[in-house]
Amino acid sequence: MEWIDTHCHLDEESFTQDCSETIQRAVDAGVKTMLAIGITLDSCRRVVELAQQYPSVYAVIGLHPNYVSAALPGDWEKIVELMRAPKVVGLGETGLDKYWDYAPIDLQTDYFHRHLELSRELDLPFVVHCREAEAETLAVLKQHAASGPLRGVMHAFCGTAETAAECLQMGMHLSFGGMLTFKKNEAQRQLSRTLPLDRLLVETDAPYLAPTPYRGKRNEPAHVRLTAACLAESRGISREEVATATTHNARQLFRLPDFM
Repeated sequence: MEWIDTHCHLDEESFTQDCSETIQRAVDAGVKTMLAIGITLDSCRRVVELAQQYPSVYAVIGLHPNYVSAALPGDWEKIVELMRAPKVVGLGETGLDKYWDYAPIDLQTDYFHRHLELSRELDLPFVVHCREAEAETLAVLKQHAASGPLRGVMHAFCGTAETAAECLQMGMHLSFGGMLTFKKNEAQRQLSRTLPLDRLLVETDAPYLAPTPYRGKRNEPAHVRLTAACLAESRGISREEVATATTHNARQLFRLPDFM
């Protein structure tokens, strides 16, 4: 079986000492492709470097909503320029976060619009971070969906069935991470059974939110199989079917090459 981890933060400090080993463990476990996500200008530069260094790593770059207040004049323009770098396959993560009070919601919204406009201009998919801001996030997405179907993914989806339905109607994908395996998240597992398999992705968000039985420890891309196994069990299908579907979905959305 071959997997794609569609969301991980390989440039985080916790991987500084063993990034190469972490990537190799993932590849050995069948995770043939990892999408490294940038969240600041410096982070974006690092994930682009990682993508150039490791054949299995691709980059998704943008300004995370929690860090837009820290962006310096010119940072956004430099990220737009960095989009031309080899192996950059998407924008983000972008979106809205009302849980942490790191950036005014108006500024987050401004940058969210910037990412979505650039996504349409460059024909690249976008990755959405949404925390305690479902209504506001949907409102922005609907504005852009008025111009045509959206090419994006709701990262670490833990929203309602209504939000899932609206995102799917707009053309988006939904990605599940380690939270799907947590005992308390039975409602999320029930929702995952009802969603079309051809719109689902799996991710780790490493080094965060490690799935059971590694909860509370450092997460890493090799663990994406555990979330996928939980998704398979919830849907009553084989892990092979989930691997085939989610890998195909990710490859199509991000226009990734076939595995060699």
